[in-house]
Amino acid sequence: MTTYTPLPIPEAALKELRVSDDSGRAVEPFAAGGASDHVDSVGSPLRCCLRGIEEGERVALVSYAPLRRWAEESWARPGAYDECGPVFIHAGECGGPEASRPGYPFARPGALRTLRRYDADGHIVGGRFFEIPEDAGAGFDAAFAEAFAQPDVALVHVRALEYGCFQFEVRRP
Repeated sequence: MTTYTPLPIPEAALKELRVSDDSGRAVEPFAAGGASDHVDSVGSPLRCCLRGIEEGERVALVSYAPLRRWAEESWARPGAYDECGPVFIHAGECGGPEASRPGYPFARPGALRTLRRYDADGHIVGGRFFEIPEDAGAGFDAAFAEAFAQPDVALVHVRALEYGCFQFEVRRP
């Protein structure tokens, strides 16, 4: 059980990303673990269903701009904070995250994350380094509570520290 809701990439955005990514490139699906898997994707996080990639699944590595997509819904104007980065998604519809899956996704103890805070305009208003503790749920809950204690924080992006890749988003409850 989590106190905050980790959000995957929205379905409407996924439909577009499966054709052309946020950098304007055509999508090139491949089989995870197969000969065309040049990035050794098995086990990497899928942002469409918030779980790891399994061998043989048809996936794609696409450029995704989470703030740009959020701004389309909220009328925010992130300006220079509109970042685009690599994420894995299923090449076809997957049904999204399993409702029965407990906890926060990709919550391996010891993994390093940054939690970036954004205001209603999509501007960065803070952030923090976060090492996932043994009790990942309690650690994330405390970090999100700290972020949302700041009244101007509208959403938080969780990103991998090593590559800066977007992991998931949490919005103000």
